[in-house]
Amino acid sequence: MSPTHLQIAALVLFALALVHVFTASRLERLAHMFPSQAGTLHLLGEVEVVFGFWALILFGFHSFLEGTDKAIAHVEGLNFHEPIFVFVIMVVAGCKPVIQAASGLVQILSRLLPLPGAMSFALVTLGIAPLLGSFITEPAAMTVAALLLRDRILVGDTSTRLRYAALGTLFVNISIGGVLTHYAAPPVLMVAKTWGWDTAFMMQNFGFRAMPAVLLNAIVFVALFRKELSGLPKEAIRRADTVPLPLVAVHLGFVALVVVVSHHTVLLVGTLLFFLGVVQAYRRHHTPLLLREALLVGFFLGGLVVLGSQQAWWLTPLVSGLSDKVLLLGATGLTGVVDNAALTYLGSLIPDTSESFRYHLVAGAVTGGGLTLIANAPNPAGASILRERFPDSVIAPGKLLLWALPPTLVALVAFWV
Repeated sequence: MSPTHLQIAALVLFALALVHVFTASRLERLAHMFPSQAGTLHLLGEVEVVFGFWALILFGFHSFLEGTDKAIAHVEGLNFHEPIFVFVIMVVAGCKPVIQAASGLVQILSRLLPLPGAMSFALVTLGIAPLLGSFITEPAAMTVAALLLRDRILVGDTSTRLRYAALGTLFVNISIGGVLTHYAAPPVLMVAKTWGWDTAFMMQNFGFRAMPAVLLNAIVFVALFRKELSGLPKEAIRRADTVPLPLVAVHLGFVALVVVVSHHTVLLVGTLLFFLGVVQAYRRHHTPLLLREALLVGFFLGGLVVLGSQQAWWLTPLVSGLSDKVLLLGATGLTGVVDNAALTYLGSLIPDTSESFRYHLVAGAVTGGGLTLIANAPNPAGASILRERFPDSVIAPGKLLLWALPPTLVALVAFWV
């Protein structure tokens, strides 16, 4: 390896960004201690801002080394489709009509289970909703499940332990629940066309392993916190301002349309604009859209694309030299500090890899997708929705890692066997 000055700088900045992610909660606390600097500290304490902030510094360094024109040309040559798609699907899937439909489906399924309090609701939300991510895409499933958890489970006097356990289980289950098809999970989407994987292949090799792992993780969560969950209301509070069914059907159609045109950025943006027009026309049936949250997540992923584009020089040799089982473990660990879609994409650039190598790389990438906020593209979306339910509106990375480890081990065993 003979890295350039730019690549070395990108690695250093990437490492600093990771340190920044794990210290963001401290910056939020400092904001309360130093009111005069609260604005800057709150901004830097937003996890979703971290990678965009350090990507801007990298752009400045690139301009200094090679000139602004080359730096701009490099950024314009990158693929920002995934950040745009996640932004669009968050806005569309997070609207009131879609949430009403998802909540109604979860409520119907939870009634079929003879469990007290909100136990059945939690089981369905964490055990079924993540599997829907294979069909409506992981970002959409994350948005729906996170909103349901926020309004029904992470409420009242529920313990901090329950909240982190729910978050860790949700992140892991979303990551592995999207592998039943070839188009829903970002780490699969990045390699499916290159390696010729289709939905039948995914179901045969990944899906039948992921489904029992998702259900087992949900069951373990409900069993561990059965006392707290049984004390929560079994039924959701019925609202008088329900959305008419025809409008719900229209918005579900928008979700489906976003999925269909997910590979075409221009059509994605056009669909979003059409959707915003419908929302404006029927404002009385909508609550505020998740525009702020979606923009933050898009900014996060865009910054990750810029920083990640310069990491192939050290990551590719590291991954390509591992045996299959070590690759599974290594990919699981690396995913905690490198977005799993970026990891599998870099793996797809390695020539003449075996089917076994490909399986273990992707299996490890999706297994570790719940360990940190940056491990899987939909995680920042879920975090932005749920963070208000945590102390000081901050999700502590260490606690998330601790509570995500058990469901991650379940997923690891499922893909190992």
